[in-house]
Amino acid sequence: MAYWLVKSEPSVYSWDQFVKDGQTCWSGVRNYAARLHLRAMKKGDLAFFYHSNEGTEIVGIATIIKEHYPDPTTDDDRWVAVDLKPVKPLKKPIKLDAIKKDKRLANMALIRISRLSVQPVTEEEYAIILGMS
Repeated sequence: MAYWLVKSEPSVYSWDQFVKDGQTCWSGVRNYAARLHLRAMKKGDLAFFYHSNEGTEIVGIATIIKEHYPDPTTDDDRWVAVDLKPVKPLKKPIKLDAIKKDKRLANMALIRISRLSVQPVTEEEYAIILGMS
């Protein structure tokens, strides 16, 4: 199993809306590095759901329920989407400031490549974030 982090601005698509919908197509990603991560996601992998720009915090956990397929928001076959389903909210959302202050997370992609909308999370980072929650 692999671990990931996906970002969404809460005013565009929030955790609450995700839970209400029950699942979603994670589409519209137009970054080559993020596309590689979408292609690497496997059914059953887990992903942190991160509120970006507003709130800047990890709020929940999702699972990949459908591996990559052509992104339905474009006719350009270079871009892909995956389907996600909410698993559970974090007991306590983890703010970006708390992540930055934890030296064990200094190499986390969220810190190093902050603008990347889909990124890998190591097993150790995943466990640390869960512990913080």
